[in-house]
Amino acid sequence: IINMSSVGALSVEPGIGWYNVTKAAVAHLTRQLAGELGPAVRVNALAPGLVKTDFARALWERGEERIAARLPLRRLGEPDDIANAALFLASDAASWLTGQVLVVDGGALCNASGGI
Repeated sequence: IINMSSVGALSVEPGIGWYNVTKAAVAHLTRQLAGELGPAVRVNALAPGLVKTDFARALWERGEERIAARLPLRRLGEPDDIANAALFLASDAASWLTGQVLVVDGGALCNASGGI
């Protein structure tokens, strides 16, 4: 099982606390199910940062270059970045991972501000 959380589950952002709380719940659900369903089922989650999707367009469209400049990898995420991480978690290469939340954020959580 691969759940979809968010870097918001791991940080504080003004104005969207309700969203971050739901994503923190997904992260905890991931750990809970991993404990209950192992060893037959592996349960992990992805925690994407800001990805260039239509859903998130309002967050990045006006300030993409400014936002990207603040990230260690100097670019926003693309849907394929998340898809590739999901493929890794679903593969045998991740056979000893369960109950984990894999952050895929271009290094956003490395910033002193805790995000973008």
